[in-house]
Amino acid sequence: MTANGNGSTQAADAGSVEFVAPEKLQPNSKIYERVQNLGAFFKRQFGADPDFYVRVPGRVNIIGEHVDYCGYSVLPMAVSQSIFLAVAKNPADSQLQLRNLEEAKFQGYDADLKTLKIELPKSGGPAWYNYFLCGIKGIQENLGSQWSPIGMRIAVDGNVPLAAGLSSSSAMVSSAVLATAHVQGKKLDRRELASISAKCEQYIGTHSGGMDQAIAYLGRIGCAHHIEFHPKLKGTPVTLPAGKCFVVANSLAQKNKAASSDYNERVVECRLATRWLAKLKGLANWQDIVRFIDLEEACQMDNETFEKLIKDNLTKWNYTRADICKELGITEQELETKFLSANTRHMEQFKLRQRALHVIQESGRVAKFRKICEQLAGRPCPEDAKKLGELMRQSHESLRELYECSHPDVERLIAISNELHVSARVTGAGWGGCIVAMCDSVEAADEYIKALKRDYYAQLPSHLLERHQPNDFNEVVFATLPGNGAELYVQ
Repeated sequence: MTANGNGSTQAADAGSVEFVAPEKLQPNSKIYERVQNLGAFFKRQFGADPDFYVRVPGRVNIIGEHVDYCGYSVLPMAVSQSIFLAVAKNPADSQLQLRNLEEAKFQGYDADLKTLKIELPKSGGPAWYNYFLCGIKGIQENLGSQWSPIGMRIAVDGNVPLAAGLSSSSAMVSSAVLATAHVQGKKLDRRELASISAKCEQYIGTHSGGMDQAIAYLGRIGCAHHIEFHPKLKGTPVTLPAGKCFVVANSLAQKNKAASSDYNERVVECRLATRWLAKLKGLANWQDIVRFIDLEEACQMDNETFEKLIKDNLTKWNYTRADICKELGITEQELETKFLSANTRHMEQFKLRQRALHVIQESGRVAKFRKICEQLAGRPCPEDAKKLGELMRQSHESLRELYECSHPDVERLIAISNELHVSARVTGAGWGGCIVAMCDSVEAADEYIKALKRDYYAQLPSHLLERHQPNDFNEVVFATLPGNGAELYVQ
């Protein structure tokens, strides 16, 4: 739900992004304080007040990992950590002026919007402003001939942990899309904005499935969202079991999706497995079928039948380039140019069976999780609630063993959670980042957080202790509740 200009609430998963006047925000709230601080920083930088503010949240995915780009649904919720922008348009010129509240860490950036380019480094991850440029380019391409290079002055403040699986990069891209759309006078339809935001992350080399952007716009206070991508984007609020409290714990092992090929390697392996099975099933258009859900639909399979198809036909644990080329009837050059992406052309081994099994089994877990939540809303049952925890444990085991996207530090957090009988799983892309855990009550969550601080965070290397211990690790491990999606605060 999102506040509108009258202070009432509306469903955030339908229609356009509503406006709220900053003075309507609750004084002394965290959002109010951030607006005040960012507005003051903006005025110091540019000598004037901003025209409007944008807030786009990060997210935590409760279940449904690495399935969105295969077309399957997910179950995330928006978190309170967010990207904030203070924005003023400058119709007199075409200059983009970007400034970050953390000036010492993130250097300012200026560019001419008439000659917008996204230049990525040959090594390492993209600069922070590249994510913002993706959002601008997304609106530019969407508007086509209606695009006007209107200058923008923008101050940025973000408290979504970086490279932690809470979607900091997607929140930045989505905030740029929303801000640019508003400056351009574009109608702010949430689903369309989510779609644009998902597509334009490809400009930094990330083949996003769309979950991060969808929950960034469709998030609703008090609810997780069951987000479907096929046949079109759809978000359905899901009431989580009464009393359950979710905890996010950051392993502090960082992985930048855009700086590594690991994420795109999994995308490629899933697409190759899809085509392999589509050709096996005799589909004439097998080369055009790149998502498991499209194959499932074309062959009219249910989840159980699809899993059997994978087990019966993808029998190797490792496939070579020669195996792929022989089965698909293609040359190695065609494999590289038509089937592999720019940063995956080095791949020699392909784990089609493992990746496919994870995706199909994980999609089944999402459906079961949602069904149990709906049942619990009508008749609370402790045994059903336990099943939710078991699904989360199964998800993590699959991500560790079949998708191979865990990390030793994540496993330490999971081991502590298991000792405390708390269900937890890696969330986000993986290879570090955060876990999400489900506790039976707020009190149980408090005890769980204390145990993690004692047994994990207090044992960190000295340089991490110096950075996080003064705040009692509260910014890296915290309980969270489902929050609102994107909002505009207009003067």
